[in-house]
Amino acid sequence: MGKIAVAAIVSAWVIPISILVNRIVPDPYMDEIFHIPQAQQYCNGNFRSWDPMITTPPGLYYLSLVHVAALFPGKYFVQLASSFPEVCSAAVLRSVNGVLAVLCSVLVHEIITHLRPALDDRKATLFVVVLALYPLHWFFTFLYYTDVASLTAVLAMYLACLKRKYIFSALLGAVAVVIRQTNIIWMLFVACSAVIDITMAHRRDTVKVDNLKASNKDTSLATFNTSVNVRSNLRKRKSQGKGEANKPSFCWTNTSSTSQTSGLLHEIQAIVLTSWHIKWEVLVSFSPFLFVLLAFVAFLFWNGSVVLGAKEAHAVSPHFAQIMYFSLVSSLFAAPLHFTRGHALDLFQSLWKNRLLGFFLGFSALIVGLFSVHFFSIAHPYLLADNRHYTFYLWRKIIKFHWSMKYLLVPFYVYSWFSIFHLLDKTRRRIWVLVYFLATSAVLVPAPLIEFRYYTIPFYLFMLHSGINDSRSWLVMGVLYALVNIFTMRMFLFRPFHWDHEPGVQRFIW
Repeated sequence: MGKIAVAAIVSAWVIPISILVNRIVPDPYMDEIFHIPQAQQYCNGNFRSWDPMITTPPGLYYLSLVHVAALFPGKYFVQLASSFPEVCSAAVLRSVNGVLAVLCSVLVHEIITHLRPALDDRKATLFVVVLALYPLHWFFTFLYYTDVASLTAVLAMYLACLKRKYIFSALLGAVAVVIRQTNIIWMLFVACSAVIDITMAHRRDTVKVDNLKASNKDTSLATFNTSVNVRSNLRKRKSQGKGEANKPSFCWTNTSSTSQTSGLLHEIQAIVLTSWHIKWEVLVSFSPFLFVLLAFVAFLFWNGSVVLGAKEAHAVSPHFAQIMYFSLVSSLFAAPLHFTRGHALDLFQSLWKNRLLGFFLGFSALIVGLFSVHFFSIAHPYLLADNRHYTFYLWRKIIKFHWSMKYLLVPFYVYSWFSIFHLLDKTRRRIWVLVYFLATSAVLVPAPLIEFRYYTIPFYLFMLHSGINDSRSWLVMGVLYALVNIFTMRMFLFRPFHWDHEPGVQRFIW
């Protein structure tokens, strides 16, 4: 019932808003001027044509072919030349993301109920609907961009891996990479998460077997002592005393219950040792992911770069300030979780338990943050020149408001990351949190351009594992998202403007 309700609710806004967008903005806009003509080339069967300005692989276009074939099977298979402008119009191609947005919400519901089986169905539905309203995901549902397809493929891969369908998960990982290259990082993250779960489960099972053997041994010893010592009270006392003296002592504990309080180094050591012990099982289970990784490495050698086109404008750069921006933006979009008095006090108390370590971590994070924004803060030419993006105004009005602003924001970046770590540490092992941070950094640091839509996948993964059960916080976020969505869509549709140096209508966009 939950999945059906989620799909119906999401469809209830996807369909009418898609109609409205296509009526007011019927022509390709922004990056659509590259994606839509390219997809139309594929609709015409011209698979060798490629626009050199497109940076991502053709995965979205292949998905669009499947979508078009399902909508218009007669026209597609007959391949009448006159039918292609109608079949592969901008509206039809945009509808691909509408369908994927509904599918994505169903996948989120499946993941949440898998991770938290005790969660009430109404709460699960509420959480999924709120995440479907996340502004960066919601807005691009109505345009022909790769973001919705990328998120859907990554979540489908993650769900399959959670259900231990590793071959299918790796196949979905390949689809995700064909949609967007950086998804190779999320494929590795998913594989690492599964390795952590498998090794910890194996370790837990080993502990249970050892405890069972110890219990059986103690029971057998006690039974033997009782049967022998019935003959003599004196001998009974001696044998009991001897039994107590020689009773084996076991201090094993359940790994899963103590994983959140155990040290990170202990978890790494446990995973490495256990993985080596079951190395063949791990290798066989995760070999499909290895094949996808090797294929991606071959692609890098063949292409000479991660991006396909416009390589000069999207060259890999050490943009460490990007992960700082991500932490604050993600925290603001989940403000009811991060910026409350109770949560701030809880975070402070967790650091205060080990004051020396807490001070060291906080001071080190501040130093690294200051170093990052000073030496590795990149102002991409697109960011400085394109006033259609909200990041253009955020950069000019906030970060460039005064020379000191980028340094004054560092404590907020640090608090945001500490808050994210604190929430994840309540539900996930620390090694998982470390892998999540490394994966997020690997995706965002090489990107020279500040694009908030790049933050969608790591934000979703954080929210899925945040473990927040407070319906009030989710309702507040839902209202916040709805207000932001109303504002951005109103600006996009009803506040167009013109450039003096270029013809055509311009619109505000994320």
